[in-house]
Amino acid sequence: MRVMMFLPALTEATSPLFRPIKYSLFPPLGLATLAGYLPRDWDVTLHDEHVERLDLDRAETPDLVVIQVYITSARRGYEIADHYRARGSHVVLGGLHVTSLPEEAAAHADTIFLGPGEDTWPVFLADWRAGRAAARYTSKARTLVGLPPIRRDLIARHRYLVPNSIVVSRGCPHHCDFCYKDAFFEGGKSFYTQTVDAALAEIDRLPGRHVYFLDDHLFGNRRFAEALFDGMTGMGRVWQAAGTVDSVLAPDLLERAVGAGLRSLFVGFESVNDANLADQRKRQNIGRDYGAVVRRLHDAGVMVNASFVFGMDDDGPDVFDRTVEWAVGQGIETATFHIMTPYPGTALHRRMAADGRILHSDWDRYDTRHVVYQPRHLTAEQLESGYWRAYRDFYRWGAIWRGASAQDTVRGRARHLAYAGGWKKFEPLWDLAIRTGRVLHALPLLETVLAAFGERRATASG
Repeated sequence: MRVMMFLPALTEATSPLFRPIKYSLFPPLGLATLAGYLPRDWDVTLHDEHVERLDLDRAETPDLVVIQVYITSARRGYEIADHYRARGSHVVLGGLHVTSLPEEAAAHADTIFLGPGEDTWPVFLADWRAGRAAARYTSKARTLVGLPPIRRDLIARHRYLVPNSIVVSRGCPHHCDFCYKDAFFEGGKSFYTQTVDAALAEIDRLPGRHVYFLDDHLFGNRRFAEALFDGMTGMGRVWQAAGTVDSVLAPDLLERAVGAGLRSLFVGFESVNDANLADQRKRQNIGRDYGAVVRRLHDAGVMVNASFVFGMDDDGPDVFDRTVEWAVGQGIETATFHIMTPYPGTALHRRMAADGRILHSDWDRYDTRHVVYQPRHLTAEQLESGYWRAYRDFYRWGAIWRGASAQDTVRGRARHLAYAGGWKKFEPLWDLAIRTGRVLHALPLLETVLAAFGERRATASG
């Protein structure tokens, strides 16, 4: 059997002039995971349009085509699907967007998958081989027990800065109104993990030192997280992950993670306005001392990648400058800004649609960089211009130097400059590395910078 698996490029990643490094960070683990269920004697290829050009007309006609669809890749995903259906392939679509808008997706597929595929994908494969594949498979049973090893042999490692990405859990225990993934896990468990032994075995199979956990909330199950970190201690890994403000403040959990090699954490602060947090059901952030979160991470030798969302209903024109000033003053190494986006299938979208505030359904623009709804205390123009200004102001050399000065050692200031400056100020070099297929050559530098961060903890406690 011939199987082709596709991750269509997000609209914002297709510029012919410039390729931001963030679109060449991680390989398509979801598809590589599904490929693990396929017989080894099948001819299977995995294509990520973020890192390679696709010439569909020159490609062979496979028996089965599998496409993972996000909202801003939907248009392109449907183009690929229609192309191969016309050539006689059996086309299946899955992913966040398909689950949110199944009827839209079904018009372009022979089979669609709603929700995660660990339980439904093996059933489909048996049905398809028997000639009785259904038009729709809906996930109900949620478990990662018995998950086959990820087909990492299908991944072109040299095309990614972080080929050692990994996911050891699914979903999140929290339910924020704007979260796109709530709809994806509807109808079953919304958060579940691998066994610790299986997760450690997968980590052990990864070459090199660096690991990036793509889990939405690696710390979401404390018992699992503690056992995982204890098992990783002594492996010599340096790793990055995502966690919440309450997990950072939890006693002893961060220390275990740092002892196992944690060096950088993505934290969803989301808003400097407390009223916004209640409106969006971001309860895990309400009443938390954000400054204490940053200090705790920095004192442990962990870099902070802070996430903020602009355009919530209590945001006014001053929110951009206030957010940037706070983040720079705290010495946060990197920041990610977003315009609030009411994704279909979320509680936020339902509420805004009922109020007549959704401006359009052009999915290409649902990229957290464009305004697709009517803000309450801002104009759409103010929101978009403020978003871009926040990025410019946070990553100005003056702001990077000021953020570095918040570090209390020369080594800490040097690390801050290397990481924050390297991430944004050398984008033309990243673009060149992407186009020449040499992104992976930068990984040793990333490992060196990350490894240096953990030294601060030993100094502080020594």
